[in-house]
Amino acid sequence: MAVPLVVGVDGSEASLEAVDWAADAAVRHGVPLHLLHATAGEPEASDVIGAASERAGARAPTVGLSSEVLHEDAASALVDRGRDAFALVLGARGLGDLADMLLGAVSLAVAARADCPVVVVRGTAEHRNGRFGNIVVGVEEGEGSGTALQFAFREAHVRSCRLTAVHAWNPSSRALTPRPGRSWYALEAHRRPPSQVLDDALRGLAERYRDARPSSTVIEGPARRALLDAAAEADLLVVGARRRHGHPGLQLGLINHALLHHAPCPVAVVPQT
Repeated sequence: MAVPLVVGVDGSEASLEAVDWAADAAVRHGVPLHLLHATAGEPEASDVIGAASERAGARAPTVGLSSEVLHEDAASALVDRGRDAFALVLGARGLGDLADMLLGAVSLAVAARADCPVVVVRGTAEHRNGRFGNIVVGVEEGEGSGTALQFAFREAHVRSCRLTAVHAWNPSSRALTPRPGRSWYALEAHRRPPSQVLDDALRGLAERYRDARPSSTVIEGPARRALLDAAAEADLLVVGARRRHGHPGLQLGLINHALLHHAPCPVAVVPQT
């Protein structure tokens, strides 16, 4: 049986938007959908999961649907389920978050700890519902973007839409001497022209996913600004996250934090494998 797409629900409007997004994604990828509500024991837990199940069933009646209620910390429950999930899908804010917070604490914690891709559903309805026909993926130097690129190509393939690969570079940082101990690949990447960084990253996947229609954009400037600008006309923004050696979880970094808080469209954080 295919591993499920897992969506966290808490009764908030943001989590219901995540249910809608996840139901559509389950149809596209042909995977079952699993709804998870982690609760400290509130009596309305069954109502929350029931309403979400009804919404998912109405939106994607052909998708295999399951649900569960766990009496434990939400972030820990989701991270645990993510060990055997196609992806985790979360709303940008939950019921317990302050109204002025840009990103919920649970969503941020799960994005930083999960072993599978995490999609934080944010942005307006036009960004969530595929109006633009465009997936944007950030590409960095070195080996850190491979899994994110695979995810982005696959997503563009099942959506039959464009794929825009963005590589931002800073000429002053490239002039610096590379840090000792970096791999040969990373040292070579440091010397390559920015356009070649993109060409090398895309080459194999573009041959595999010929219908993904990839295009590449090289921008001189901060990666945060380049990706946010590109995401203004995107249905999904895909970024990679590195493993932290000797520590559990991922290295989200300042750029990924900014994208999770400010992106105008859903954001997929894909762990490096």
